[in-house]
Amino acid sequence: MTWTQLSQQVSSIPPADRGAMEAARRRWDAIAKPLRGLGRLEDLLVRMAGVTGSPDLDLDRKAVAVFCADNGVVAEGVTQTGQEVTWTVAQTMGERRSSVCHMARTAGAQVFPVDLGMVRRDTPPGVRPCVVLAGGTRNMTKGPAMPREAAERALAVGFSLARELAEDGDTLLAAGEMGIGNTTTTAAVACALLGLSPREAVGRGAGLSDAGLARKRRAVERALEVNRPDPGDPVDILCKVGGLDIAAMTGFYLGCAAAQVPVILDGAISAAAALLAVRLCPNAEKALLPSHWPSEPCGQALLAALGLEPVLHGNFHLGEGTGAVALMPLLDMAQSVYRDMSTFGGMGIGAYRPDGERVPAKVGPEDTP
Repeated sequence: MTWTQLSQQVSSIPPADRGAMEAARRRWDAIAKPLRGLGRLEDLLVRMAGVTGSPDLDLDRKAVAVFCADNGVVAEGVTQTGQEVTWTVAQTMGERRSSVCHMARTAGAQVFPVDLGMVRRDTPPGVRPCVVLAGGTRNMTKGPAMPREAAERALAVGFSLARELAEDGDTLLAAGEMGIGNTTTTAAVACALLGLSPREAVGRGAGLSDAGLARKRRAVERALEVNRPDPGDPVDILCKVGGLDIAAMTGFYLGCAAAQVPVILDGAISAAAALLAVRLCPNAEKALLPSHWPSEPCGQALLAALGLEPVLHGNFHLGEGTGAVALMPLLDMAQSVYRDMSTFGGMGIGAYRPDGERVPAKVGPEDTP
């Protein structure tokens, strides 16, 4: 898919279906339980109705795409481990032994790992080869992380995979990533998008020391100074200070919105991709479901910019899409209540009232909500 073709498809993404959302809210309010009793889980199912265009929700087929890529900024000493770890974890994904694979198996989701470009050039068995840049990106403190054409190709990889999974029948999607150094690129992207300083945006990633945190902040500061990404051009931000994984996730979220399939966000890295997607197409926001509050400070700022409030507060920072997958069983439970529970009228009791006034002890068929 060319960038022109992708842009045309993205520009045709419609807004959320407000009628379907209102119907889903009415269904929730008719169920025999306290109004808004499941809180944000109810809100998420209403959002899902908006993207699918129907209040009749189906969560039976789930999948998570995990985009694997290496980042040249690792040369600046911004991580605890070397880039060889990216390939090793990708290998365990291909063997379905990684953290997200175990969690996805429990949640009833398939895992689709994708190689976009790692330092080790051979794609591990069981991982889809979609290499955009052999060896991964360049060191963004010395110049652009990648050519603009590479960012556009990575966007197209993510977009096409989302459409493929939707066409295969998956009704709930998620995206994750694996790439040593990608919380550094994420912080740089957040600074470019939101005007944050490196001190505000940069966190400890997988657990940096104070000295490592200082190096990471300096690396982000230099990358922004050297490249001067255009805050009004998401693709310029991606190619100058982003990563292949962030670019592919951005495309994946756009593809989900185009295919009318809801997609669960993970942590800070996915939040950066989500905001880039929304900047490319505001209507893409309809497809996004938040899962947990990121540990990285830039992740919290990115979610605030998206206007999304997650359900989970677990101090997660594992990556791979694990936080997104952790939400799936909760959505299954919410769907069971939404789809199968009796209404107030069906149980012969008075419905809860928004004004909080006392309800009748018993109602007749004519009072059924």
